[in-house]
Amino acid sequence: MEFVTISSGDLTARIHPFGAELWSLADAQGREFMTDGDPAFWPGHAPLLFPIVGGLHANRYRLDGQEYELPRHGFARRSAFETVEAAEGHACFRLRDSAETRAVYPFAFALEMAFALDGTTLHMAATVRNTGDAALPFSFGYHPAFAWPLPGDADKADHVIAFASPEPQPVRRVDPVTGLLLPEGEPTPVEGHHLALDPALFEADAMIWTDMASRSLTFGTPGGAQLAVAFPDTAMLGLWQKPGAPFLCIEPWQGHADPVGFSGDFREKPGIVNLAPGAARTFRMDVTVLTAD
Repeated sequence: MEFVTISSGDLTARIHPFGAELWSLADAQGREFMTDGDPAFWPGHAPLLFPIVGGLHANRYRLDGQEYELPRHGFARRSAFETVEAAEGHACFRLRDSAETRAVYPFAFALEMAFALDGTTLHMAATVRNTGDAALPFSFGYHPAFAWPLPGDADKADHVIAFASPEPQPVRRVDPVTGLLLPEGEPTPVEGHHLALDPALFEADAMIWTDMASRSLTFGTPGGAQLAVAFPDTAMLGLWQKPGAPFLCIEPWQGHADPVGFSGDFREKPGIVNLAPGAARTFRMDVTVLTAD
């Protein structure tokens, strides 16, 4: 499969139809704002998480008295999307259900992923459509890995996350063995709006917020390179990296891993959306390059 490239003049994005995955976001000077995908740390770039976010207990879920198996984060990231449209400044990709997907997820659906560049902003919109005649239970998440440090002369230690609102609630973690969401949170390292970034924060895996006040944040260094990230349709967020890796994943989610001890029906899992037949739900994520000087 060949990459699809879109450009606004100010930014250029490259998207791979396999997984409809954003691989590159660069400015007019060629400065790269995404991970390089070094397999020594993590080969991903920006996988789409569907129809689950995170892991399931023993990689299995229960639905109407039957059990099905799904890998961590679902199958969309390992699926070939149809290229619906590819123009200078925008592109759209689509994944539909198939015999293969219905064997592990017995529902009719369409997942459309749209990218559009407008000046220094990349707009992304994932739309899940229920094309069947029964309610569609699902979760969805973004998983983009941005360069850390961002282009410029700032040190990694100078980067901060600034949330739109104070975020005093405890941070959630996953069990290091099972990958399931632990029941108790831990005191947040966020001070008011601000999180000083340090690789040590991720030695216990991702930092997870299950009910955020904010729907946007900035990542970067004051007076240096910064990205403004908006996620107006999701209240959950994960921040993750492999400790020491040159990237930071900023992940708006609708849904999360199975909580430890959860054994209910898939439709009852926390964070699951139950979409009515014929309905659609869109999850947006906008990334704006504020400055790179």
